[in-house]
Amino acid sequence: MPSIVIVGTQWGDEGKGKIVHLLGKEADLIVRYQGGPNAGHTVVFDGKKFVLHLIPAGILIPGKTCVIGNGVVVDPLSFAEEVRLLERRKIRIRGRLFISEQAHLIFPYHKILDVAREEARGGSEKIGTTRKGIGPAYADKVERVGIRLIDYLEPETFPKLLEQNLALKRGAINRTSSVGKIRKEILRQAGSLRPFLQPFARDASRFLNQALDRGRKVIFESAQGTLLDIDFGTYPYVTSSNPIAGAVGAGCGVGPGKIGSVLGIVKAYTTRVGEGPFPTELTDAMGEFLRASGKEFGATTGRARRCGWFDALVVRRAIQVNGISDLALTKLDVLAGVDPIRVCVGYRYGGRRLDHFPNSRRVLDGCEPVYADMPGFGDISKEARRFEDLPGNARKYIRFLEKILGLKFSLISLGRSRDETIRRSARSLWGRGA
Repeated sequence: MPSIVIVGTQWGDEGKGKIVHLLGKEADLIVRYQGGPNAGHTVVFDGKKFVLHLIPAGILIPGKTCVIGNGVVVDPLSFAEEVRLLERRKIRIRGRLFISEQAHLIFPYHKILDVAREEARGGSEKIGTTRKGIGPAYADKVERVGIRLIDYLEPETFPKLLEQNLALKRGAINRTSSVGKIRKEILRQAGSLRPFLQPFARDASRFLNQALDRGRKVIFESAQGTLLDIDFGTYPYVTSSNPIAGAVGAGCGVGPGKIGSVLGIVKAYTTRVGEGPFPTELTDAMGEFLRASGKEFGATTGRARRCGWFDALVVRRAIQVNGISDLALTKLDVLAGVDPIRVCVGYRYGGRRLDHFPNSRRVLDGCEPVYADMPGFGDISKEARRFEDLPGNARKYIRFLEKILGLKFSLISLGRSRDETIRRSARSLWGRGA
């Protein structure tokens, strides 16, 4: 099947939005399969900057259809605001964007619970959540008390499910608000949002399978990154869903046999938002340089991202977990002027060397990176369109990364605009059936 899963190989913020926008012009449909409004994809289109939290980045490409799968948790109010913002900026939405009827919804009480749980952890145990209600909404889904879009759209069903949830959460809600106030707010919003949301609701699994069976090209777009995966990330400092490629089936109802290829997005250095282990983190002037040069501030929260050197063990883990077939390198231009450029090729722990990313939180906290130093390079022209157009040492850096990762970079991004990209491979990235 002609389809691509696009995943982040680090702790998110790798530049997935730009790559989705780049390849989206070749696609028919673009699908989000997990996460929620905690994501922040920044895309430059026609010289204008767009930050998308729920809606797939492909919506900016005229004529493309976008789908929010059942694996995404949707804040109805945030979704409506994002749609209206795009429409004010002359982006046509109606008839091009759909939400799975089975997607679970985020309500104000989820945000109250999110804040309360984060504050209760305190100090170094804080996860660093976006406080958008993501975790509590996923918890409700697993506990089988969540409210889906299809439930929300049924006036007879929704009030009963809402009362059930308010009863279960009464104690937590009443600590900072009141059940009566929250109930009134949610019902008022439902009255105005229900007719707004109705045209977007769709049996997404059926819709997507029919499209794939007809040979349509589909991009499955993840949010966050592999090292934030609830199972394979740096637990407990992770997100509440599975950003890995294997979650596509559960997140939009498409079987694994219909996945053509997996494209891993790799930032030329490493960043992380929030708490948690980060072996190559730089807390000195170099870290500040990367943050300033790379404009490393969260698209959702505005928080400064922690910055560090490239970590090959992190990316190799992502390649393994996702079954990545191709790589795209982003933000290479940010490293211009840095000399030397350091690459973590292993960890030192307890007198021995580790060549794989450890699962133990205790071990990871005690790891020291083992570095290989590469010579720096000067400014990179935004007009470069061939690998040979890059400075010699930039090419050496890329080849070194390819050697230690075991895969080549099919795409190299040199800036925010989708035109500022080198496409090295002449073969199709779309996998089987392309």
